[in-house]
Amino acid sequence: MLKQRFNSFKFAFAGIASLFKSEPNMKIHVVIGICTIGAGWFFSINTTEWCLVTLSIALVLSAEGFNTAIEHLTDLTSPDYHPLAGKAKDVAAGAVLLAAMGAAIIGIIIFSPYLIAYFK
Repeated sequence: MLKQRFNSFKFAFAGIASLFKSEPNMKIHVVIGICTIGAGWFFSINTTEWCLVTLSIALVLSAEGFNTAIEHLTDLTSPDYHPLAGKAKDVAAGAVLLAAMGAAIIGIIIFSPYLIAYFK
Protein backbone atom coordinates (compact mmCIF):
# COMPACT_ATOMS: atom_id res chain seq x y z
CA MET A 1 0.00 0.00 0.00
CA LEU A 2 2.79 2.45 0.88
CA LYS A 3 4.60 1.57 -2.35
CA GLN A 4 1.43 2.42 -4.35
CA ARG A 5 1.23 5.83 -2.64
CA PHE A 6 4.91 6.46 -3.38
CA ASN A 7 4.43 5.48 -7.03
CA SER A 8 1.42 7.79 -7.41
CA PHE A 9 3.55 10.71 -6.21
CA LYS A 10 6.40 9.61 -8.47
CA PHE A 11 4.07 9.62 -11.50
CA ALA A 12 2.61 12.99 -10.53
CA PHE A 13 6.08 14.55 -10.24
CA ALA A 14 7.00 13.01 -13.60
CA GLY A 15 3.93 14.71 -15.08
CA ILE A 16 4.96 18.05 -13.63
CA ALA A 17 8.48 17.61 -15.00
CA SER A 18 7.04 16.77 -18.42
CA LEU A 19 4.98 19.97 -18.35
CA PHE A 20 8.04 22.09 -17.59
CA LYS A 21 10.10 20.42 -20.30
CA SER A 22 7.57 20.37 -23.12
CA GLU A 23 5.23 23.33 -22.69
CA PRO A 24 6.56 26.82 -23.52
CA ASN A 25 3.53 28.49 -21.95
CA MET A 26 4.19 26.66 -18.68
CA LYS A 27 7.66 28.19 -18.61
CA ILE A 28 6.13 31.64 -19.12
CA HIS A 29 3.63 31.07 -16.30
CA VAL A 30 6.41 29.90 -13.98
CA VAL A 31 8.57 32.96 -14.73
CA ILE A 32 5.62 35.27 -14.08
CA GLY A 33 4.85 33.35 -10.88
CA ILE A 34 8.44 33.70 -9.68
CA CYS A 35 8.38 37.44 -10.45
CA THR A 36 5.11 37.76 -8.54
CA ILE A 37 6.60 35.95 -5.54
CA GLY A 38 9.59 38.30 -5.74
CA ALA A 39 7.27 41.31 -5.77
CA GLY A 40 5.38 39.90 -2.80
CA TRP A 41 8.61 39.51 -0.89
CA PHE A 42 9.82 42.99 -1.90
CA PHE A 43 6.60 44.70 -0.81
CA SER A 44 6.10 42.48 2.26
CA ILE A 45 2.52 41.65 1.36
CA ASN A 46 0.32 40.36 4.17
CA THR A 47 -0.77 36.79 4.84
CA THR A 48 -4.12 37.12 3.06
CA GLU A 49 -2.42 38.59 0.02
CA TRP A 50 0.13 35.74 0.05
CA CYS A 51 -2.73 33.25 0.11
CA LEU A 52 -4.39 34.92 -2.89
CA VAL A 53 -1.12 35.12 -4.81
CA THR A 54 -0.28 31.48 -4.06
CA LEU A 55 -3.77 30.32 -5.02
CA SER A 56 -3.65 32.34 -8.24
CA ILE A 57 -0.29 30.91 -9.26
CA ALA A 58 -1.42 27.37 -8.45
CA LEU A 59 -4.65 27.87 -10.41
CA VAL A 60 -2.86 29.07 -13.54
CA LEU A 61 -0.24 26.30 -13.40
CA SER A 62 -2.95 23.69 -12.83
CA ALA A 63 -5.05 25.07 -15.67
CA GLU A 64 -2.03 24.78 -17.97
CA GLY A 65 -1.61 21.18 -16.87
CA PHE A 66 -5.28 20.38 -17.53
CA ASN A 67 -5.01 22.08 -20.92
CA THR A 68 -1.97 20.03 -21.85
CA ALA A 69 -3.65 16.80 -20.74
CA ILE A 70 -6.75 17.63 -22.80
CA GLU A 71 -4.61 18.45 -25.84
CA HIS A 72 -2.70 15.16 -25.58
CA LEU A 73 -5.85 13.13 -25.07
CA THR A 74 -7.57 14.90 -27.97
CA ASP A 75 -4.59 14.21 -30.24
CA LEU A 76 -4.67 10.55 -29.21
CA THR A 77 -8.39 10.06 -29.79
CA SER A 78 -8.68 12.28 -32.88
CA PRO A 79 -5.39 12.28 -34.81
CA ASP A 80 -7.13 13.66 -37.90
CA TYR A 81 -8.78 17.05 -37.87
CA HIS A 82 -12.25 17.10 -36.39
CA PRO A 83 -14.15 20.28 -35.54
CA LEU A 84 -15.11 18.98 -32.08
CA ALA A 85 -11.49 18.11 -31.32
CA GLY A 86 -10.50 21.64 -32.28
CA LYS A 87 -13.28 23.04 -30.14
CA ALA A 88 -12.16 20.98 -27.12
CA LYS A 89 -8.62 22.30 -27.49
CA ASP A 90 -9.84 25.88 -27.90
CA VAL A 91 -12.05 25.68 -24.82
CA ALA A 92 -9.19 24.21 -22.75
CA ALA A 93 -6.85 26.98 -23.92
CA GLY A 94 -9.55 29.53 -23.14
CA ALA A 95 -9.79 28.17 -19.59
CA VAL A 96 -6.08 28.82 -19.11
CA LEU A 97 -6.54 32.35 -20.44
CA LEU A 98 -9.42 32.97 -18.02
CA ALA A 99 -7.33 31.71 -15.09
CA ALA A 100 -4.40 33.91 -16.15
CA MET A 101 -6.65 36.95 -16.54
CA GLY A 102 -8.14 36.34 -13.09
CA ALA A 103 -4.66 36.00 -11.62
CA ALA A 104 -3.59 39.23 -13.32
CA ILE A 105 -6.59 41.07 -11.90
CA ILE A 106 -5.79 39.76 -8.42
CA GLY A 107 -2.19 40.89 -8.92
CA ILE A 108 -3.32 44.36 -9.95
CA ILE A 109 -5.63 44.62 -6.93
CA ILE A 110 -2.92 43.48 -4.53
CA PHE A 111 0.13 45.26 -5.93
CA SER A 112 -1.35 48.60 -7.15
CA PRO A 113 -1.45 50.20 -3.68
CA TYR A 114 2.13 49.08 -2.99
CA LEU A 115 3.35 50.43 -6.34
CA ILE A 116 1.52 53.73 -5.89
CA ALA A 117 3.00 54.16 -2.39
CA TYR A 118 6.48 53.18 -3.61
CA PHE A 119 6.53 55.72 -6.43
CA LYS A 120 5.07 58.62 -4.40
